[in-house]
Amino acid sequence: MSRLTTTAPAKINLTLHVTGRRDDGYHLLDSLVVFVDQGDRITVTPSPELRLTVTGPFAAGVPVDDGNLVMRAARALAKARDVDRGAAIVLDKHLPHAAGIGGGSADAAATLRVLAAFWNVAPLPGDHPAVLALGADVPACLAAPAPLRMGGVGELLQPAPALPDCALVLVNPRHDTPTPAVFKALECRDNPGMKALPDGMDVDGLAAWLNQQRNDLLAPARVIAPQIDAVLDRLRSLPAVKAVGLSGSGATCWGLVADMASARQAARAVQIGSSGWWVAPAGVLRAGAVL
Repeated sequence: MSRLTTTAPAKINLTLHVTGRRDDGYHLLDSLVVFVDQGDRITVTPSPELRLTVTGPFAAGVPVDDGNLVMRAARALAKARDVDRGAAIVLDKHLPHAAGIGGGSADAAATLRVLAAFWNVAPLPGDHPAVLALGADVPACLAAPAPLRMGGVGELLQPAPALPDCALVLVNPRHDTPTPAVFKALECRDNPGMKALPDGMDVDGLAAWLNQQRNDLLAPARVIAPQIDAVLDRLRSLPAVKAVGLSGSGATCWGLVADMASARQAARAVQIGSSGWWVAPAGVLRAGAVL
C-alpha cells in the first residue's frame, strides 16, 4: 500500500468515578466513554525509516520524536510483530493538548491500527503488554468507536448498553489541566462507582441518568483551571443542552444535545462572546462507524 489514512476520534468521559488507588499509584476508575466525530488524522506512506511530521491547527509544540505516543506506538508494533520496514507518519493535529479527550492516546491507537494494515501484520489487542505500556487510555481508544464502560486503570472494557442518537458540544477554555496535577489534588480516592446504565433510554433519559453521575476529577480540575466553571455555566444556559460535564481531567467540557443540528446551534451560541475558547459540535459515534 502506498498510503493509508485513519481518524483518531476524541474520547469523551461522560462519567468518571474514581473508586480507589492501587499500591503502584494508579487510580481505579469507572467511566462511561464515548467517541465522537471530532479528532486527529493519521496518514502513513512508505519510508525506509520511521519518521513523524505534525501538521494542523494544534501542531505547535507537539514533539516528533519518542516523546510523542505516535512514535512509541509505531516502535512498539514494529518490535512486537518483528517488522523491519519504516513508515512516514503524518499526524494532523486538530484536538487541543492536555484537554481530557484522549488526544495522545487516540493518536497512538490510530497509529497501531493503521500501521498494522500498512505493514500487513496482525493488529495488537488492547490487552497486549505493549499496548498497556503506552498508557491507561490506549486500550479504550483501540476499541473505538463503540461506547464503553471502562474500569480498572483503563484496561477493563465492556460494551455499554445501546445509547440513543445524540450529539455533544465540546468546549475547552484553552487552559491546560495536566492529568498528574489533577489526580494529585484529588481529595477522596475511594468513591462509589457508576449506577447501572439502563437499556433503551431516549436522550432525555440519558440526560437524567448522567445528571445523577459524577466526574470525581471536576473539583481538583476547576482549582487548576477556574475557567471550567464559566464554560459549564455557559453550556447550562443553553436551552438545547440537557446535561453537562467535564471530560477526563479537563479542561474540555461537554454539553449533551439531541442531534447535530442542536450541537451546531449551541456551538455557535457559545462562540459568541467567548473568544479564544475551542468549541466544536460533535456527533457521538456508534459501533461499526468507519474511522
